Amino acid sequence: MDNLIGRRLDGRYLIQSLVGVGGMANVYRGVDEKTGNAIAVKVLKEEFLDNEELVRRFKNESKAISILDHPNIVKVYDVSVTDKLQYIVMEYVDGITLKEYLKQRGGALTWKETVHFATQVLGALQHAHSKGIIHRDVKPQNIMLLADGSIKMMDFGIARFSRAQSQTVSDKAIGSVHYISPEQAKGDKTDARTDIYSVGVMLYEMLSGRLPFDGDGAVSIAIMQISDKAKPLAQVAPNVPEGLRQITEKAMEKDPAKRYQSAQEMLQAIEEFKRNPSVRFEYEYRNMQDNPEKSINRVVSNAKAGAKGGTIRTGDARRAGTSNPGRSKSSKKGRKDKKPLSILPVFFGMAVAFVIGAAILVYLIFTNSSNLLFSNRADVTIINFVGMTLDEYRASEYNTLLKLQEAEEYNSTYPAGTIIRQNPKAGRTVKEGQKITLTVSLGTQYVTIPETKNMVAEDAEQTLKDLGLNVLQKPMQDNTVANGAVIYTSPAAGETVEGDSTVILYVSRAVISNTNYVPSVTGKTLDDAKNDLKVLNFSVRTIEQASSEPAGTVLSQTPAAGTEARVSSIITLVVSTGVPETPAETPAPSDGTIQESWWWSSDGSHEIHQFPDGSMVNENGVPCDAQGNPI
Repeated sequence: MDNLIGRRLDGRYLIQSLVGVGGMANVYRGVDEKTGNAIAVKVLKEEFLDNEELVRRFKNESKAISILDHPNIVKVYDVSVTDKLQYIVMEYVDGITLKEYLKQRGGALTWKETVHFATQVLGALQHAHSKGIIHRDVKPQNIMLLADGSIKMMDFGIARFSRAQSQTVSDKAIGSVHYISPEQAKGDKTDARTDIYSVGVMLYEMLSGRLPFDGDGAVSIAIMQISDKAKPLAQVAPNVPEGLRQITEKAMEKDPAKRYQSAQEMLQAIEEFKRNPSVRFEYEYRNMQDNPEKSINRVVSNAKAGAKGGTIRTGDARRAGTSNPGRSKSSKKGRKDKKPLSILPVFFGMAVAFVIGAAILVYLIFTNSSNLLFSNRADVTIINFVGMTLDEYRASEYNTLLKLQEAEEYNSTYPAGTIIRQNPKAGRTVKEGQKITLTVSLGTQYVTIPETKNMVAEDAEQTLKDLGLNVLQKPMQDNTVANGAVIYTSPAAGETVEGDSTVILYVSRAVISNTNYVPSVTGKTLDDAKNDLKVLNFSVRTIEQASSEPAGTVLSQTPAAGTEARVSSIITLVVSTGVPETPAETPAPSDGTIQESWWWSSDGSHEIHQFPDGSMVNENGVPCDAQGNPI
């Protein structure tokens, strides 16, 4: 028996059971007797107490997660690091790992589920990275999934403090080989972008139902991570929206410089995809003549631009107004389908357009608007302000170069006062004095769950959605609440939650009986009898029998009328053929002896044989009456 079970640590943490065994530590479930809360206690295995490297890693995890405070990261309540026993006391998470969930689903998740989980993971990583902590072992096995759909990241056992501890090539590649970045596999320096790569691998797995790299051994998989390119998502998951495929593939770039440079940047791309699932990102790398560094042009194709057969290009103001016929296949096709136009209307239209254009040009030249065309104001290249505070922006030189317009909205990912969106985008070149709109986070919006008991489920759902909440309906049997009405919610009415939380509506559903009483159909026509029985979800089997009753008349039924039978069970109907029943006879033999005769009972269940002396037996040779009943 485990010598820790039943033991009380530090006089308050009672160890109850072993719930997990890891490579260097065991995880126990227990209770904090001071608060009564369920807890998880991670204890370094005794045989590793003399291993300086593992002790260092365990202490590093203790130090890492103890400074983190995020709803998607497992909370730490206490840390004890002594020579005899080293343990971490954490919140107990009742759920399954994301890896187990993927196995239960047996294939790919929907893109909405994938985005739901990825958003939470990136939010947790952004918080950790802001504290200087790199996880370095991001994988579905280290992510717990709760019943309400939220996740908790755990196991920062190989985390690094990016600011305090530099990592060199001499460090060993640590982490799960299926999810490690190429630089981890090579033992190179790692930073926040290492976690971004692992998130990309997880996205690939969730969207396609398969790992991008798999093989016979860890070494071969590590080599694939370094040198091989994953099979494109467009081939293995063609139903995934293109924008989400591009986000995944950018996160999985081999070169860290080509990935998203932060969890925040990747979150921004996902948020844009959530606002418009038809968005399309194109990341183009080109060498600038006056700048050897690579720049990124971002192409966003939305529904409006697509309808015109073109694209909206942002990120390069000098080419923003140019056409791009090579990308407009639909426009070419449309031109082929059109009938030839008369030449005169075409020339007339061109003339009108020329006159209008000339008039506008003259107006602009001889009005104040001419400054827009012939401005000698300096060019300003927009940088990325997302993640800055508004005060930091105001303290920068851009506050004097550009005209600021503020917007606000609630956002649980970014702290209050942080810029979450900007227009124009980073990379654009504009004239000095141009307006820039910065959208600033108001922080997390908290909502009090309203009372919805006895409300019609659809009305209750709309009420909650109007408050910015996500809603999931679950049926429940309750005789005290009308069918289709809300019984209660989880979280309960009156509780305060974050604005984008999921609320479960438990909705009353009528008890559905799985039995019915068999109606009387004897004497009815076969068609009427079938209709009566099928309405009650019974199946019908028929047996034909000679009878003086009209053909198609039901002579008898089994089970009998009034019997309670399971839905979908078979009701046997004996149906008249319309031919009178006469005992079958065989020709008398030449010596005049009378042979036996036989027939079926009226319900078709017995074969009766009658002998010359009038005695009868059934098919089993047992004396019986005319219906085959033993006597």
